[in-house]
Amino acid sequence: MTGFTVTLVLVVAAAGLLRWRRPAWYWMTFGVTLAALRVRLRYASVMDACRLTVPPSRWRLALARATNRPIPENRPPRILRLRPTRTGLVLRLKLRPGQDAFDVAAASDRLRHSFTMYGVTSRELRSGVVELRMTGYDVLKRVQMPAKTDTSRPMRIPVALREDGGVHYRDYRAVPHALTLGATESGKSVYQRNLVAGLAPHDVALVGIDCKQGVELFPLARRFSALADNQDTALDLLEALVDHMQDVYQVIRAEQRISIAVPDAEIAADIWDLPEHLRPVPVVVLVDEVAELALYATKEEEKRRDRIITALVRLAQLGRAAGIYLEICGQRFGSELGKGITMLRAQLTGRTAHRVNDESSASMAFGDISPDAVLAAIQIPTDAPGVAVTGDSSGGWARIRAPHTSLRQAVNICNRHADRAPHLPALAAFRPAVPAVPSARMSLSKTAPATA
Repeated sequence: MTGFTVTLVLVVAAAGLLRWRRPAWYWMTFGVTLAALRVRLRYASVMDACRLTVPPSRWRLALARATNRPIPENRPPRILRLRPTRTGLVLRLKLRPGQDAFDVAAASDRLRHSFTMYGVTSRELRSGVVELRMTGYDVLKRVQMPAKTDTSRPMRIPVALREDGGVHYRDYRAVPHALTLGATESGKSVYQRNLVAGLAPHDVALVGIDCKQGVELFPLARRFSALADNQDTALDLLEALVDHMQDVYQVIRAEQRISIAVPDAEIAADIWDLPEHLRPVPVVVLVDEVAELALYATKEEEKRRDRIITALVRLAQLGRAAGIYLEICGQRFGSELGKGITMLRAQLTGRTAHRVNDESSASMAFGDISPDAVLAAIQIPTDAPGVAVTGDSSGGWARIRAPHTSLRQAVNICNRHADRAPHLPALAAFRPAVPAVPSARMSLSKTAPATA
């Protein structure tokens, strides 16, 4: 009996230590089993307390009266599947007649307390079927991306981890253009590095505009096909991109194959409908600080600013079919930046907001999407850099956090895939000139002290 007691104490102590120091390990060893038992045992009473049950049907009441049996209890949604994951549990429910998916979503916080989980989110899979994703610990505190991610579709890049344990993808074919906001030291640059590192192994041309003298993007220059580090160069680069877009449209027009014998699905309307040997390389344009392109102090700078914004608006409105995608980053993005800014923002479907300093900055990203997302964005604490709120025009939103990627790691990835940087004739004048990487032996010989 003494040996059993000692073993039990050691197991409890090990579980407590794992839960404190390694919550992911604790979840995989102890937490998932305890949580599954909790959900199974408490399910009926929790659903009844959260008012997610329906009264018994009339025929069941009539049958109980006819057989002189007790009146049946209220019925909760039926469990279709309970599946454990590396971060929590996935509970799939079949709603009863009269129930609505909104009722389950409204009760998610009460379900979190009742099942003793860290977080609960719900989404409707189809009519009458709701999926609850429950996380057992704070997955955003120490981000660990899964070893395997879904990269089967082109232009779909995993960039962050969602609060429900899923992977947040940047899918350019579904959401062509995006806006990323965030105050200083909010993690915006790390998010951008993850994006560049994820795009580096793919057949895509990267174009960067970094008006902070290139301190953010020029270390990654070997993977970029074009770079600009000031407003004048940015204007020329954007107008060259507009010309490149026109050339791509001519290729699509020449290969549309509009005839009676061609099915509608095979008529080319963008670059992805073209044969692979004729398909132009897609282009991702990253603007590091958009406010630097919109500010001006003189009449000449105002004319340059208007041309820059006009080019950006044209790329946002017309660039998707030509395979040109925009990633606009900045600290603020509102009407105070001048005319044309709100027209540009209307074309940026994807929205990501890191920690912001005021509510109006969050409203610039999510005010026309979801008031709840605005509230979530202004509640991001200062001691959690990298945590962000992401959403799109559908109204859905989620908290995410990108894994920490140092500048050295991003540089190494870009250098490893430097041969994938395509040469675009229209952007040849803006291709960054980068020196050769010195070998380790040469660098050591220059720094080593002379020996007698």
